[in-house]
Amino acid sequence: MKKILSLILAVGSFAAVAAGPSVELEKANIQPDNLVSLQNGAKLYVNYCMGCHSLEFQRYERMAKDLEIPNEIVIQNLMVTGDKIGEQMKIAMDKKDAAEWFGAAPPDLTLVARVRKNGVDWLYSYLKGFYRDETRPYGVNNTVFPNVGMPHVMENLQGVQVKTDDGKLELVEQGSMTPEEYDQAVLDITNFLHYVAEPMKSDRREIGVYVLMFLLVLFGLAYLLKKEYWKDVH
Repeated sequence: MKKILSLILAVGSFAAVAAGPSVELEKANIQPDNLVSLQNGAKLYVNYCMGCHSLEFQRYERMAKDLEIPNEIVIQNLMVTGDKIGEQMKIAMDKKDAAEWFGAAPPDLTLVARVRKNGVDWLYSYLKGFYRDETRPYGVNNTVFPNVGMPHVMENLQGVQVKTDDGKLELVEQGSMTPEEYDQAVLDITNFLHYVAEPMKSDRREIGVYVLMFLLVLFGLAYLLKKEYWKDVH
């Protein structure tokens, strides 16, 4: 029951987040079957996002298997808490402390890519939408989620953007990545979160093909059987 309630709260939290302003979202051309992208997205997520945002409905072991990452590498480089590969991807931060520090506890991101129809586009645009705003507590704002209560954790990668008079974003201070490299990094994180939201999606599609093939063969056999039964009648 606790897990069900947590799942409902997680979906509710991101339904509110996703119901942000009506802005034109950039298209996220993710590649769900690109293992290199998914692996890099996992690495970036753990290093830049998982300090605050858990993935409580995903397990390290499942991620390692699906993304073809050796368990040893996951344990040494991607595990934030715990010491067992089968554990859920939780964070060490206490929710009460987080609520006191940030005003609200950072939500779990397991289902963020599924809470709205264009969830991957929203994520991609959000991660690219930070700009300098000295009126905000962390000195940044976001075009997709105005007055967001979090810092731009990947500012060292992207650099500093400002919002021009026509509402567009302009890079005034480049980070350690070029704009093209940062776009790919954001795309990889988005791709990873799309996978996390529904790990069985690719398996389900593959199984669906076999099911349709089985039904096609079954239909042929049923048709031949029908002809055999009714040949004397006709």
